[in-house]
Amino acid sequence: MRLLLVALLPICPFVKYFVARCGSLALLALLAVSCAKTDPTPTAPTGPTRDDNLALGNPSGAVASTSSPTNYLLVKDQYTLSYNRDQGKPNWVSWHLSRAWEGSAARQDDFRADASLPSGWYEVKSSDYSGYGFDRGHHCPSADRNGSVADNSATFLMSNMMPQAPNNNQQTWANLEEYTRSLVDAGQEVYVICGSYGKGGTGSMGYQTTIAGGKVTVPARCWKVVVVLPTGSNDVNRITANTRVIAVNTPNDNAVSSSWGNYRTSVDAIEAASGLDLLSALPLSVQNMVEAKTDTGPTN
Repeated sequence: MRLLLVALLPICPFVKYFVARCGSLALLALLAVSCAKTDPTPTAPTGPTRDDNLALGNPSGAVASTSSPTNYLLVKDQYTLSYNRDQGKPNWVSWHLSRAWEGSAARQDDFRADASLPSGWYEVKSSDYSGYGFDRGHHCPSADRNGSVADNSATFLMSNMMPQAPNNNQQTWANLEEYTRSLVDAGQEVYVICGSYGKGGTGSMGYQTTIAGGKVTVPARCWKVVVVLPTGSNDVNRITANTRVIAVNTPNDNAVSSSWGNYRTSVDAIEAASGLDLLSALPLSVQNMVEAKTDTGPTN
């Protein structure tokens, strides 16, 4: 057959073209197979993942610079926060929660100073809260980070705490935290931003403006924003005007109601009171819609 083709080539230019064309096609086919084996197309995750704790934006434009002591950015694997050196507590803490963060690690209860603060800054100790009638109130809760011992232990750094009235911490806030986790167990994922503002709260031993000899400010208000999404990827782009956003703002008072639903408000109202820009990573048109609404959904 080869001899026949060779004999025909001088006579038939078409045959010459055909042979060359077939050779080119064969080469392209081999290259395609090779690329398919060495460069597979990545597939999107189908289950819950651990996503960026600061995906919805930096509410205060915090930076990790000692020139910004009242708005210092601390990035942990488990959460991200803006720390206020002069108040000895966070301005806000932001974190993501999905089933991917869940596990069986026990509550560590290892409250301790945060040694990652800049050198020379006062490191608030667990004992600084003793004798004032206020709880060491978690921002990012222990039960939101039980995927490993290290994850849970990180929530007990004092840079994650605020002086919180016991009934607020143990009832109102605890009920909201449990409800948030129930949403995740039902197949959702959430982003949470939590913080406080103002000065002066009433704990179990009465009203205080500061504790620890003035090193830690007792806030007047405690707030939280919860953004609820079905489990998925590309989260910021999936938030729409219809996304459920729960905003809660409570007095830091031991007489507070245990029902967090009584303290629902809008994100806009929290921003106006705190001076923060929450959900800033969202398109402005979406921000305007979701931040103006007050949630009316279920509370348990």
